[in-house]
Amino acid sequence: MTIRSRRETVHFKHPFRIRGIERVLPAGSYEVVTDEETIEGLTFSAYRRVATMITVPTEGACGTTEMLSIGSIDLANAQAADASIVHD
Repeated sequence: MTIRSRRETVHFKHPFRIRGIERVLPAGSYEVVTDEETIEGLTFSAYRRVATMITVPTEGACGTTEMLSIGSIDLANAQAADASIVHD
């Protein structure tokens, strides 16, 4: 079984929440890592998502970060909520 990781940067214009993280996260750029594994037994290459993680600032410790596991749908919901906020 082969695992591959994809990295992307997501941007939030407003403070936001993601289900499973008990605090409000500040607006800004966040690195998201998605791990995918191969689906064996097919005649073509296919992958399934096995983990999605986001790097966030640690609570109370200036300048340090932690990587937290999140759901990909929860991330999409947070991005959609951020995009729908009308400000100024």
